Amino acid sequence: MAAFGTVFMPKMAYTSFENNQWNAANIVASDSIQLHPGAHVLHYSSTCFEGLKAFKHADGSIHVFRMDQNLNRFAQSSRLLSLPDIDQGQVSQMILDIVEQYSADIPEPPGSMYIRPTHIGTEAAIGKAAAPSASSMIYVLTSPVGDYFSGGAKPLRLLLDETGMRCAPHMGMVKSGGNYASALGPILAAKQDVQADQILFCPNGDVQETGAANFILIDGNEVITKALDSSFLHGVTRGSILTLAADMGMKVTETQLSVTELLERAAKPNVEAALSGTAAVLTSVGTLIHNGKEYPVGTGEHGPTTQKLRQALNDIQWGKTPDTHNWLTKVG
Repeated sequence: MAAFGTVFMPKMAYTSFENNQWNAANIVASDSIQLHPGAHVLHYSSTCFEGLKAFKHADGSIHVFRMDQNLNRFAQSSRLLSLPDIDQGQVSQMILDIVEQYSADIPEPPGSMYIRPTHIGTEAAIGKAAAPSASSMIYVLTSPVGDYFSGGAKPLRLLLDETGMRCAPHMGMVKSGGNYASALGPILAAKQDVQADQILFCPNGDVQETGAANFILIDGNEVITKALDSSFLHGVTRGSILTLAADMGMKVTETQLSVTELLERAAKPNVEAALSGTAAVLTSVGTLIHNGKEYPVGTGEHGPTTQKLRQALNDIQWGKTPDTHNWLTKVG
């Protein structure tokens, strides 16, 4: 497979919001959209998106994972950016229609079809720095992807940053491109300076999230992660992993976690840490870097509980175990 997310299907689902209403959705060429150079999104970052996956089961059926949760967050992001309210029913059908059209192109597990609904402000009005776009468009791209770790993966190295933030606190719940762009500078510096894979943002010692994933700590039979608030993204994978951990009889603790407590727990041999997200599902963290010193997490290797939770989620997505939580939406 090509690099994750670099191959796109030639057509996408598309709709536009004009004159206070959404137009009928249709299927168009993926390279067909046109934007005025003065479009609101290009100047004032009125953009949000989602990432979800469709999976092919052994019987050939296609299933989208937790689409309702992604649509709820898509609607929330649009609202918080003052974009036009989306029609969740319309976007849901757009996703199902474009996935069904390309069902033959969905790879077998561990591959999947990555789905990227995107909402952008299109009004050509550069005088609207303090006003929302009156028009917008939604399109749904699809990209066949393989296993995120097809070449194998070493446990990640995270730099703990107690001074910076991934994004402005009131923007944390918004899945917007600007949030990712604002984290790029610190992440690239961390890669250059201490060979870190990512930054774990911990403003004033409060362990939050990395530039593109939620953080989870596993201490024996307990899963610990930051309690939901408006300062960070409420990951769908994060929520799914916590539910599966509870199903396994593990204790799930959503709380404030300090850098001091994190480093103390990480020193214990049976502790694991992981990042959760749609693309990679659950990725082991082997090393924490803080104030110029490196701290291994547990053994510093891939954690068995992390791998068990990742496999449990994959087994549901791939149709190998029953979908007891009704997380899958069948296509067609």
